[in-house]
Amino acid sequence: MKERIVSIFKESIKVKEEIYKKQSEVISLIASLIIRSLKKGGKVILFGNGGSAADSQHIAGELIGRFKKERAALPAVALTTDTSIITSIANDYGFECIFARQIEGLGKRGDVAIGISTSGNAQNVIAGIKQAKKMGIKTVAWTGGDGGKIGKLADISFVVPSNDTPRIQESHITCGHILCELIEEGVFKT
Repeated sequence: MKERIVSIFKESIKVKEEIYKKQSEVISLIASLIIRSLKKGGKVILFGNGGSAADSQHIAGELIGRFKKERAALPAVALTTDTSIITSIANDYGFECIFARQIEGLGKRGDVAIGISTSGNAQNVIAGIKQAKKMGIKTVAWTGGDGGKIGKLADISFVVPSNDTPRIQESHITCGHILCELIEEGVFKT
């Protein structure tokens, strides 16, 4: 079992090394986009399914609460938290509409919408990205593998160089934490 544990850690480290070698500029672009949006009164809208839903909620919580600094709350919302909204939209329009409909009601030009999907092919995340683009909202994809459909649709795509869902999810939350730190530093310069 110890050998397997070491192997898993090494796999995770290898993926993250590939990210910082090849994706640091992308992460910087995403952070700059979000900082500009927040400084102009925009908000961050995050959404995804399963573990990606949890990541959405985690990052929104870090921005509204705090990450490292004592500071004012930053406007962020995870579209995965209101079961009444999610189930009513799923019932009335279909599960593929749960994010697009919320973006239509809550989003505005100047916001940043972050769609998270390990494959990049979740239909409801694709629909959310499309709705955001239709409204003039800047879009970011967090995905893996070849980026999937959202990787091609979004304005900026952070694509984890792996096809292994756990490694992709670990990298997504690492990127989320990096973004939170950069955002705090960028919005609340001390």
